[in-house]
Amino acid sequence: MSRLARRFFARDPVTLARALLGQRLVRVLEDGTRLAGRIVETEAYLGVEDRASHSCGGRRTPRNAAMWGPAGHAYIYFIYGLHHCMNVVAEGAEQPSAVLIRALEPLEGLEAMRKHRAGKVHAARLGDTDLCSGPAKLAQALRLDRNLDGADLVHGEALFLERGASVHRARIIATPRIGVDYAGEWAATALRFLEAGNPHVSGGPQPAPS
Repeated sequence: MSRLARRFFARDPVTLARALLGQRLVRVLEDGTRLAGRIVETEAYLGVEDRASHSCGGRRTPRNAAMWGPAGHAYIYFIYGLHHCMNVVAEGAEQPSAVLIRALEPLEGLEAMRKHRAGKVHAARLGDTDLCSGPAKLAQALRLDRNLDGADLVHGEALFLERGASVHRARIIATPRIGVDYAGEWAATALRFLEAGNPHVSGGPQPAPS
């Protein structure tokens, strides 16, 4: 499959969050194992004006440096001392906006994903919908961590995006983002996008498509 070009990512985060639905996220492990999933849930983060964004108010740190770089790169951060989350950088350099990848429909390497996700629960007991139905789950399943922060998603070898079948706008649901109650009025803004009826999306409200 063909990879997504740089111009695909170089647009505003809301447009990108919608366009990413249906595209394929690919992770290639050190031993050549290929893991892939179809993106079914995203959240847009609008940059310095967005109180839920890591770049709110122009904040710039070593942790969020990738957000300030070119579009089409990964921004991967560690949260709560427990989990990693992956974002796709939008717009362009010095415009620190991004799209959080919240859920995937796993397509390739499912047995490897099960092993990566297994902890107290035996790998064989994990269903397909347990693998990537949330940002922390998919990062664990694909072995995404800070070592891949800043990875080039257009030309990289370990982490990249391939063109899939875009989700028709009539099948896209928009809701408020999850876990950003601290962001005031921004918490109620409908910046989470998901494919209607897909069993691999994470928890949270899922009204009918508008």
